[in-house]
Amino acid sequence: MYSYIKGELVKITDDLVVVENNGIGYEIICPFALSSKLGHVGTDVCVWLYQSVREDDISLYGFSEPEQKDMFLLLITVSGIGPKVAHSICSQLTPDKFALAVMGSDVKALTGVKGLGKKGAERIVLELKDKLKDLNSNNPSVVISSEGDNDTVISSSVASDAVEALMVLGYKQADAANAVSSVYSEDMDLQSVIRSALKSLAR
Repeated sequence: MYSYIKGELVKITDDLVVVENNGIGYEIICPFALSSKLGHVGTDVCVWLYQSVREDDISLYGFSEPEQKDMFLLLITVSGIGPKVAHSICSQLTPDKFALAVMGSDVKALTGVKGLGKKGAERIVLELKDKLKDLNSNNPSVVISSEGDNDTVISSSVASDAVEALMVLGYKQADAANAVSSVYSEDMDLQSVIRSALKSLAR
C-alpha cells in the first residue's frame, strides 16, 4: 500500500496527473479540483495516495492533502460507496464541509456531488452518524486540556460540535478534542474551527 509519492509533476489533465520519481512516471487519478492545488508542471510535489486493486484494474487515487485521503478512507467504509464515488466526493467537498453536511443530515449538499445519488447520500449520513453515536455513548463528555494543570470539559457548543465533526471524519475523540483545544477561540465559527483543527492534525 502506498502512502504518498514525492517527485516532479510532469503532466496534469482534467482527470489525472503524472509524477516522476527515480525515472518512473506514476499515473495517478486526480481530478483537477484536487490536482490544481498541487502546483505547476515541472515543480516538485507530494501526492497522497490510495491504491485500489481489483481483478481487472490497479489504480492510484491521488490527494493534495492528507485529510482528504483520511476522508476518502472513511467514505469507502460506507456500504455501496466505492473508490470512484468517494474520490469524487473528496474532489467536490472539503473535509470541513463534508463533516458539517453529515452532522446536519444535509443530504442535498451531498447529492450535489457528481455520481452520488440520494440513496447513497442518505446511506453516508446514516452510517457515519451511527458511528458517531456509538463513540459518544462510550465517551459522553469531551475533555480538553486547559492552560493550567487540570483538564476542563468543553462548554462551548461550537467547540463541542467541532470535536464531533472531526469524529465524523474518523478521528479519535481524544485527538479531536486536543486539536480543537489548540486552535479554538470564541470569535471563530464552526467551519473555521474544524478547518484549523484539521490543519493541526495534519502536522
